[in-house]
Amino acid sequence: MSPGIRSSAAAVATRAVNTAVRRVGRGSGTVAGGRVGLRLDPSLLEHLGAGRRTLLVTGTNGKTTTTRLLVAALEPACGGPGSVATNATGSNMPAGHVAALATGRRDATAVLEVDEGYLAEALVALDPVVSVLLNLSRDQLDRTSEVRMLSGRWRSALGAAEHTWVVANADDPLVVWAAGEASRVRWVAAGLGWRADAVGCPACEGRITFEEGGGDGWVCRCGFSRPVVDVSVERDGAGTWAVWRDGRRARVALGIPGKFNASNAVMAAEAAGITGVDAGAALRAMGELESVGGRFSIKDVKGVPTRLLLAKNPAGWHELLELVGDDTGSVVVAINARLADGRDPSWLWDVDFERLGGRHVVATGERCLDLAVRLRYAQVPHLTVRQPEAAVAIAGQHGGRVDFIGNYTAFAELLGRS
Repeated sequence: MSPGIRSSAAAVATRAVNTAVRRVGRGSGTVAGGRVGLRLDPSLLEHLGAGRRTLLVTGTNGKTTTTRLLVAALEPACGGPGSVATNATGSNMPAGHVAALATGRRDATAVLEVDEGYLAEALVALDPVVSVLLNLSRDQLDRTSEVRMLSGRWRSALGAAEHTWVVANADDPLVVWAAGEASRVRWVAAGLGWRADAVGCPACEGRITFEEGGGDGWVCRCGFSRPVVDVSVERDGAGTWAVWRDGRRARVALGIPGKFNASNAVMAAEAAGITGVDAGAALRAMGELESVGGRFSIKDVKGVPTRLLLAKNPAGWHELLELVGDDTGSVVVAINARLADGRDPSWLWDVDFERLGGRHVVATGERCLDLAVRLRYAQVPHLTVRQPEAAVAIAGQHGGRVDFIGNYTAFAELLGRS
């Protein structure tokens, strides 16, 4: 069988299997077909990406939301809603990429979320126009690499990707190191709230010193330091703004909350700008989004209005605890420790749960007892209720909206039931 016929047959099989999976209610049909297609043709991803304008988004946190923001930014110029191929459900490994590209027009622009460990493979197979690098921090270390190892792999892969523009977070030393060998980089001051995983210098194994007083500057004694940024995120009494070095300014007004989302939107706007889309128009298009895959949405759970928030690791929890910090309502925190979450929940001790002091807190999920111990040491009064829906119902007795913050499977299960 010729390579062209093989890849065509594999693409047809991918679509057929995913359609069958959806019809029988066994999933969203975004992985199974891709696995079949790659089994039939191991080079299927390369074939599906050939001649296509592709943009990649990767990082430890914020990949799914930033991917969706970038899709929203590009759709008006590509033909409207649905005109951009993407792995919207977050299936961010090769099978998910194949499934996304096998659907729709072969010449459609693609925006793909990429798992940190698969960036090198995606760069080779897809030769993307832009790669967006959000951040790097530890996540599921029982099954993924230490972050400086990942940074080094990114660096080697990006150094060989001579046709790719890189949009990189200048405030994360590990991302800056990774992008250091890339031929074309746009640096964005996207912020780095969680710095505990970035203190070791990837250049000399010395110690990174961060600017005191909330500044974003950082430097190592070896000379490795924060680069001059091309675009920054600024906040004043009138709102949040993207500000370019050449003097351009654009307002950032999103329907989804959080400083981190505003920063991710500016990263996406810069990526869209490289493709020729006006950054201000891109940001306005992103402002129409109100939730991404259920994140930040408000659902009715057992009669209780509940805002669903996803946090998978210490860096993600840091950002979301800041987001809910000014609220006074009840909070349900949910922890599982399945394969998709990482089996080891010891990272709970790195999360500043002390910030929940004074709130009505309910601990839930399969590892609610581990969470309860951590909350006890944080001196946060709480209840422990193993079943998440029951936990929300109890939290809702205090009135008002409940914030539910869960790691991956805990969030997904409550979203599916709400």
